[in-house]
Amino acid sequence: MSLGNLCRREVVVVNQGTPIKEAVKFMEEKNIGSVIVVGGGKPVGIATDRDILLRVVNKGLDPEKSSVDDVMTKEIVTLKEGMGLFEALEQVKGKGIRRFPIVDARGNLKGIMTLDDIIYLLGKEMADVASIIEREGPRL
Repeated sequence: MSLGNLCRREVVVVNQGTPIKEAVKFMEEKNIGSVIVVGGGKPVGIATDRDILLRVVNKGLDPEKSSVDDVMTKEIVTLKEGMGLFEALEQVKGKGIRRFPIVDARGNLKGIMTLDDIIYLLGKEMADVASIIEREGPRL
């Protein structure tokens, strides 16, 4: 199955230029730890609660005057909606990233997956394969 069929379609986004204070309020209301920052419908960054805390404090930013652009991670890894789970895992392993926007062929945001989602789904797939082999395979 493709990532487009497996990903969460409800993605919490903010636009580029959104004030940090507004993004934090939104994150609190939704009880989430990150928002995808979009520009023209395409993901351009991700701002996590950790990014905001560390970068606002370390840079001495004013959360009312600074925007998510000042604290977001800009080098995000996106995954194509047509990818399979194994291909996605190959692309993300070793990157130290936990959240991945899912995009279409034009780069438009379609959903989101976490590393935990990918690992869970791969485990489920492997358990299904093991069950079939056990049921259909030769008896030893």
